Amino acid sequence: MEIEEKHNPNSHERLRPRDTPESWSELPLDLVLSVFKRLSFANFQRAKSVCTSWHSSSRQCVPKNQTHWLVLFPEENNDNNSCTLFNLEEEDKLYRTQDLGLEFAKSFCMETYRSWLLMCNGMHNLYIVNLFTHERIDLPPVEAQRGVTKMERTLDDDVFRITSHNGKEYKGIRQRSPVLWIDEKTREYVVSWELRGLCVVYSRKGDASWNQIPETSSCCDMVYMDSKLYFLSLFGQFRIFDFSGESPQQTFQCGVMVERFRLGIQLRQRSNSLSIVATKLVVTVTGEVLKVEKLWRPRSETWSFRVFKVYSSGFLKKHDRIYSLGDESMLLDQGITVLASDTDGFIKNSVYFSVSHGKDVHDMFLFNLETQTTELLHKFNCSSVQFSRARWFLPSFRQT
Repeated sequence: MEIEEKHNPNSHERLRPRDTPESWSELPLDLVLSVFKRLSFANFQRAKSVCTSWHSSSRQCVPKNQTHWLVLFPEENNDNNSCTLFNLEEEDKLYRTQDLGLEFAKSFCMETYRSWLLMCNGMHNLYIVNLFTHERIDLPPVEAQRGVTKMERTLDDDVFRITSHNGKEYKGIRQRSPVLWIDEKTREYVVSWELRGLCVVYSRKGDASWNQIPETSSCCDMVYMDSKLYFLSLFGQFRIFDFSGESPQQTFQCGVMVERFRLGIQLRQRSNSLSIVATKLVVTVTGEVLKVEKLWRPRSETWSFRVFKVYSSGFLKKHDRIYSLGDESMLLDQGITVLASDTDGFIKNSVYFSVSHGKDVHDMFLFNLETQTTELLHKFNCSSVQFSRARWFLPSFRQT
């Protein structure tokens, strides 16, 4: 990646003449590894280039990646086919990826998983791409459906005719509630999304079509973790599907209260009452499933959250509200919690979430469940960068 810096790139201290690459390579391995373990994500990458010995040693460490990055996608009418990356730890720097091709510039990012993006091109077909290695995985054509719902592409390539199981026809495609998971080593992956409110479809490594999951209409939210797909419908059907076998098997089902929400209208209301603008599923470190209600108070322009436990290794007779995450932090956009510590950069018992206001401002917030207060972590407003869309993600690097 190329680096654009607002400050003088030569302002940092240079190595002294006696600090040659040979002297750095002579440091004991355990000392080098100790240094690597303390480095931030970006500094880890810089340290790898000090000498060949350090580059080799870096393969035995995993860099800290507990900081959100923002990826800025180019304007559709722009000749620039690369992305600009912003690291929350380095406010003075922007990173630019290499040319990712014309199709990427005209594609829309549906979901992220670590450094992988789930992209949808102008033909509504999907593919997975790694932002840093540029590795790409093409997925089956969206019209290649296996199940009772049929889809065909018309003479106009961007128009689809969909026939549901009861014979009702629809025109156009809506791909909602996308889910992406990929194994960094084996490249096994699961991609899932909702097809026009009719059913959830998925594709795994080796599949030539999209496989439909019965009784999964009207999806509200989905999360995938540890070979399980957690599904919540707008009408309160909560289901768990086990993906460890050849085909997913439903292993759990119960009813969950889902209050209806209308995001666009409620954000414009000037009432000071709390309005639910989103309902999300979150899977904790221990495998518990939470229902999270994201609330907005228009007049005071404040955010709030309500958290309920809906699954804990079995049926819960009552979905109790919980007021503390303990030593965990919730990453709402990713649908997970992580263990928090002073060295990891995450604050315990807090919710990390992002909000977008048009194309020029993308804010990252921290909501403290104990104090019920919201803190603005970063407000990104860079008029010098031409972009049409942006998304926060939590990066990872595969060691090479």
